[in-house]
Amino acid sequence: MALSTSFLLAGPEAILAVAALALLVWGAFAQRAGSAFVGAASACLLIAAVVAVAGPHGRAFGGALIADPAAIFSKVVIYLASAAAIPLGQRWFARRGIERFEYAVLVVLAALGMGMMVSAGDLISLYVSLELQSLALYVLAAFRRDDARSSEAGLKYFVLGALSSGLLLYGASLIYGFAGSTEFGAIARAAGTGAGTGVLFGLVFLICGLGFKVSAAPFHMWTPDVYEGAPTPIVGFFAGAPKLAAMVLLARILVEAFGGAAHQWRQVLIAMALISVAVGAFAGLAQRNLKRLWAYSSIANIGYALVGLAAGGGAGVQSVLLFMVLYVVDVTGFFACLAALSRDGRSLETFEDFAGLMRERPGLCLAMTAFCLSAIGLPPFSGFWGKVFVFQAAIGAGLAPAAVIALVGSVVAAFYYLRLIRVMWLDPTPGATDAPPREAVAVTYASALFAFPVVMIALVALYPWARAAADSLTLR
Repeated sequence: MALSTSFLLAGPEAILAVAALALLVWGAFAQRAGSAFVGAASACLLIAAVVAVAGPHGRAFGGALIADPAAIFSKVVIYLASAAAIPLGQRWFARRGIERFEYAVLVVLAALGMGMMVSAGDLISLYVSLELQSLALYVLAAFRRDDARSSEAGLKYFVLGALSSGLLLYGASLIYGFAGSTEFGAIARAAGTGAGTGVLFGLVFLICGLGFKVSAAPFHMWTPDVYEGAPTPIVGFFAGAPKLAAMVLLARILVEAFGGAAHQWRQVLIAMALISVAVGAFAGLAQRNLKRLWAYSSIANIGYALVGLAAGGGAGVQSVLLFMVLYVVDVTGFFACLAALSRDGRSLETFEDFAGLMRERPGLCLAMTAFCLSAIGLPPFSGFWGKVFVFQAAIGAGLAPAAVIALVGSVVAAFYYLRLIRVMWLDPTPGATDAPPREAVAVTYASALFAFPVVMIALVALYPWARAAADSLTLR
């Protein structure tokens, strides 16, 4: 394939790479992130999403980068979530007098890495894209350098992230050693030969490394501390889009490179899924800080997604894509609501802080209630449909016991969501809240409206698009 054709297929990545460099130079000279700078950064992400949809399909750079419906579906969601995160975060930092232009640049770089992750076609592009995304997120977690909690969050994220990278690289080296190639197609052929045992041994390490990136138990230990310590809008960013990117990458590896060994990796995924659901449900019961609470909620939600992925086939991959898209919208809205609320300049993060919110900020209280009900899986909110898809896929693949156990975990987790609703609606308020920023309020309301009723309309378009994306992986 001609180099020009490869660059055409990698159009979204090229746009974001150039945009990141241009924004870095712009910010270095301007020394601030004005409205024009923030708007340009978000516009670059929106342009990349349009180019991804309008661009051709194929394999670029010798198969290292894949532009197929699965990659395009994921990139659109990733770029849209990243575009919303930039004004949300910049406004939050500006209110605290710590606004820096580097935030937008790091979000664009993280989006570039995530876009490459969902398009990875071999082990080398997998690792490069994963590290590009991860390094940007490490810096974002410690973005408030003068805050001890933020610095601690960044350090923990970095140290444990380095450990997960080591596991992933060791697994990749084993796969390459036994398969003789880094390309997913060649690995799939080797997995069906005598080299299969060694290749599968490497796959276990690869899954463990990616398990860290998606906060799946027992590789979740970094998540609560990082969520609590990192700035709220940054947590909202890396709790959503990076999880989607990592799940799509994991699905691509398992389906494309190890589709013939589904029986072996399915057992690992089921174990991780059920442990994640149990940890997320029961550990969340003891939390008082809402950021830590949602960290355990994210662990449980990744468990539900892994149940769907364990089902395999087109139905399993489709269920994961739909579940993760709905999850990204919910988690973005939840943290946008947290970013919108403060009292005397202090962010609201505990149950006690949210007491009587219905009397102070009824609109935001209704939005938060919608996110809680969606997380419970109450119909007809978006979270209900996400769980329907993954449980339906699991039952169809003969994994009914795993689906039932995950459903029980969802019932247990409902307790802490209902407790938050009770506090917001019935408890007395401790005082007046500050005027919320427009950007955070807009993202909160848009996400809440998507949770219901817009989701009923959106699924009409999302369902067949996710089906086509799943088929591009499973029918190759």
